Amino acid sequence: MKKALVLFSLIIACATGSAFAQHDDSRNHIKHVLLISVDGMHAVDFTNCANGMATVNNGAPYCPAIAALARTGLNYVAANTSKPSDSFPGLTAIITGGSPAFTGVYYDVAYSRNFDAPAKTTGNGLAAGPCTPGAAPTGTTTEYEEGIDIDQTKLNGGAPGATLIDGGLASIDPAKLVRDPSKGCAPVFPWEFVRANSIFSVIHRAGGFTAWADKHPAYSSVASGIGPSALDDFFAPEINSNVIGLPGVTTPTNISCATVRDPGSDLTAWTNSFQNIQCYDTLKVGAILNQIDGKNHLGTRKTEVPTIFGMNFQAVSVGQKLIETSNNTTGGYLDAQGTPSAALLDEFKFVDASIAAFVAELKTRGLYDSTLIVITAKHGQSPIDPARFVPQLRAGTSPATLLSNAGFIPDSESTNGDGIGPTEDDVSLLWLKNSSDTEASVKILEDNGGPTGIGLGQIFFGPSLTLNYNDPTVDPRTPDIIVTPNVGVIYTKSKAKQEEHGGFAHDDTNVILLLSSPRFKAATIKAEVGTAQVAPTILQALGLDPRALDAVRAEGTAVLPGVNFEKSDR
Repeated sequence: MKKALVLFSLIIACATGSAFAQHDDSRNHIKHVLLISVDGMHAVDFTNCANGMATVNNGAPYCPAIAALARTGLNYVAANTSKPSDSFPGLTAIITGGSPAFTGVYYDVAYSRNFDAPAKTTGNGLAAGPCTPGAAPTGTTTEYEEGIDIDQTKLNGGAPGATLIDGGLASIDPAKLVRDPSKGCAPVFPWEFVRANSIFSVIHRAGGFTAWADKHPAYSSVASGIGPSALDDFFAPEINSNVIGLPGVTTPTNISCATVRDPGSDLTAWTNSFQNIQCYDTLKVGAILNQIDGKNHLGTRKTEVPTIFGMNFQAVSVGQKLIETSNNTTGGYLDAQGTPSAALLDEFKFVDASIAAFVAELKTRGLYDSTLIVITAKHGQSPIDPARFVPQLRAGTSPATLLSNAGFIPDSESTNGDGIGPTEDDVSLLWLKNSSDTEASVKILEDNGGPTGIGLGQIFFGPSLTLNYNDPTVDPRTPDIIVTPNVGVIYTKSKAKQEEHGGFAHDDTNVILLLSSPRFKAATIKAEVGTAQVAPTILQALGLDPRALDAVRAEGTAVLPGVNFEKSDR
């Protein structure tokens, strides 16, 4: 009977041009979903900022807007991101419902045995190489970040004819994309790299209007499924571009960005400054406000209010990680309970003011009651406790370094080359030249597991790896070995950061997850859930079948518990 109803709904959708035109307000009141990723924000951060801390902000809550949303919200305090917890698989999980094993997305810089190198060396040094149509692939590092931009030094990514801030899909240089010899050496675009369809594809195909804003043009990967047409509006100013003044841009905290706020910082990326990152994020805040008003992201053209739209914030992530030596300011936390430093506190306040602006505009436009607001994070950040931070490469080494020296690592992933290098942060993903060298590699790692070695926590290989990931001898994307170091160990010698993400630790993976609607009854849900469950939950909220997602059908990803969209929960 259920299948018959779904089929009937699809027939009606085809006849009317929109499945959403058939919504019955007596059953489903959600017409729009605003999806927000506050990258780096932990569950404990929300607890602290909503309730206040005695030694912070004079004891007053420092995220009152988000706290207000929780008063008609479901707060999932045991929500976990993807593993690995890098931004790329983290976002992919949220919008597809799939794990890295299914989507094939492990990191923004990873490796694939069935692709060949790009035709042109990327901006970050992934070397160009040969590709012969129909021939056996040689394997290559895969890059889906700023390095595939036409010009990553520019905020618009170098898109031809683009305005100062606007590039998007046109910013991607196809010659810098890895190639697929089985498809005539065609470049593999971001949305093609992801092996699962997204909520944007499902919603667009059902007649909804879709929009997304993120930090790289590469994050057009959210269009996986039907490709670029899945995004009616996409905005992706390049975060790792040179910092410039932004005339006419004022932060939600009323600070002008017309000139560079922090001119003494390293101006080669917006992430190098606590102040400049707020101006960067404000560009995307402006896009959301324009979309709430039924305009495109620049506010230059009338469109419609998106059915699904949203953005990521980078301010909190920068506030957690950065040590800004130019002005002797250190971000991060002061202790293990998550007391924020002054710099991090300011980033929380900025994000909260931005969300307050969204809520105010939704109310002004009469859209608040029909909009589901979802606040989560692609990843957390580790370690919260500053006493646990260990920059491992200052006194020790890394797994990729050891195995590169042993000759086991492909050239594009090796630490001995001059290219883009290995996939290591507070996790190490290791693809070998030959999977038959796995046990020999593991022995080297275990023999060098101490503090002056790799700071080893756990090694996953063989059955311990294939329990949650595909067999690396079968799936060209799966690492042969995954190393998780001791908590706080980061494979870096940088003096500009004190936290990182990508790993499996609690601080990496336990993030805020809040669903808010004026018709919800507030609840704190302690059942362990995954951010991958956001995708099917959004489809159900909009009256669409979650099983339209490939990952839901393949992996059984469930709708989040405790939510009922068919009637008022109050």
